[in-house]
Amino acid sequence: MKQSKLIKRLGSTLGAGVLAAGMSLGASAEEKDSFTIAWTIYAGWVPWQYAEDSGIMKKWADKYGIDVDIVQVNDYIESINQFTAGQFDGVVATSMDGLSIPAASGVDTTALIVGDYSNGNDGLASKDAKSIADLKGETVHLVELSVSHYLLVRALNTVGLEERDINVVNISDADLVSAYQTDDVRHVATWNPLLAEVEAFPGTTKLFDSSQIPGHIKDLTLVDTNTLADNPKLGKALVGAWYETMSVLESDSKEGEEARAFLGELSGTDQAGYEAQLAGMNMFWEPKMSVDFINSKEAHDAMDSVRQFSFEKGLLGQGAMSPDFVGIEFPDGSVMGDESNVKFRFNDDYMQMAADGEL
Repeated sequence: MKQSKLIKRLGSTLGAGVLAAGMSLGASAEEKDSFTIAWTIYAGWVPWQYAEDSGIMKKWADKYGIDVDIVQVNDYIESINQFTAGQFDGVVATSMDGLSIPAASGVDTTALIVGDYSNGNDGLASKDAKSIADLKGETVHLVELSVSHYLLVRALNTVGLEERDINVVNISDADLVSAYQTDDVRHVATWNPLLAEVEAFPGTTKLFDSSQIPGHIKDLTLVDTNTLADNPKLGKALVGAWYETMSVLESDSKEGEEARAFLGELSGTDQAGYEAQLAGMNMFWEPKMSVDFINSKEAHDAMDSVRQFSFEKGLLGQGAMSPDFVGIEFPDGSVMGDESNVKFRFNDDYMQMAADGEL
């Protein structure tokens, strides 16, 4: 895996009130005809580049008389910071980072597309431990405040342990695999393709993975809520393009194989490598799958767990006195947290339109 292509799904300490003074929060809400969406390398997000290069995005944008520019940004957190500053109309992110960066910073943010959740692509592995309980008193290396950190805490909880029962050492994703090959690093939490490289090390045992916390590490396409409200055509074009791309990507056709090979190369691997990453995700290939999931109790409970972790780690900002600081709205209108400060929304209107063939 080329270092420049490593998956970047990191948490951030940016929260409410922490952004630089004078930063313009959120995209301006107004009717317009040109939009930009930022994406970064990860198996669940690279399809946006296929939508761009194949002409699918242009086809849907043309249908609604708008222009949508799909822009790759090399640094994941920076792309979310730029969205938060109003430099993009949309961005790809995990649910944890969408909550803890733009929403916690006061930007009203909508999860327009729920693309997938990690279903084995994130995991906890060890050279010595044969069970999670064996980690008590041990040191685990990971990217601190990332989804790997979240996964570790959830894993410990399954055996009655807490983070204070172990030592956590921060390490960059670029250094993790090489560090694991030394004697000093015995236990790591990480994501694919790094996880697969770690698992291949002789004697390694995978103790826990994201398939045991289904729905907790969600990959989303976010848009500014006010921009979406003033420009419903943007929601229709993005959702239409996404699910058409999904129909190509999941197919056994030559077109589907070529798409997966293209995305493998784009991700720094090949078709087989990309398909292996897809196997570690629960992909919502059809809009109804996305709608059904985000309306489930499973999704609701997972988001509650994510916000609790985000608060405990200070990711909601210095002004957050409880996990309720940011209100999270679900498609049925229910709100988790402060109803007077709803800044993170799951909107299934456009995915439902796609499911009903109304786009």
